[in-house]
Amino acid sequence: MTTSDPFSNALSGIDNAEGVGHLTHTIQPASNQIGSVLEVFYDRGYIDGFEFVEDGRAGTFEVELKGAINECGSVKPRYSAGADEFEQWEKRYLPARDYGTLVVTTSHGIMSHYEAREQGIGGQVIAYVY
Repeated sequence: MTTSDPFSNALSGIDNAEGVGHLTHTIQPASNQIGSVLEVFYDRGYIDGFEFVEDGRAGTFEVELKGAINECGSVKPRYSAGADEFEQWEKRYLPARDYGTLVVTTSHGIMSHYEAREQGIGGQVIAYVY
C-alpha cells in the first residue's frame, strides 16, 4: 500500500509509539527530510537516537524513543514565517512559550525555530514537537 504523505505518517507513527510507551519505532519509507527532522528531534533531546537501515528499497529509520514527546505532528499547509514571526506560530502549535520546538525548513537546511531565530533567517514551518 502506498502512502500519500510519508512525512506526516512518520511523525504520527512516532507520536502513537510514544503514546503507548514503545521504546523503538520503525519509519518506512525513509527520506532526507525525515532524517533531518529526526536530527532536530535528537539535538533538542526528544529522542535517544536513530539509525538509517538500507533495505534495498527506500530504506527505514530505526528510532530509539525515550518518552519525552507529548505530541508531535506535521504542519499542513506549510506556512512561511520570517525570523521575527515565529512567536505567532509558537502560540498556534505549542502549548506554552519556550516549551516545545517548531521545525523549520530554511535556505540553510532544516532546523529548529530557535536556531533560525538566532541566525536571523525565516523559512517554512513544517512540524512541531513538545
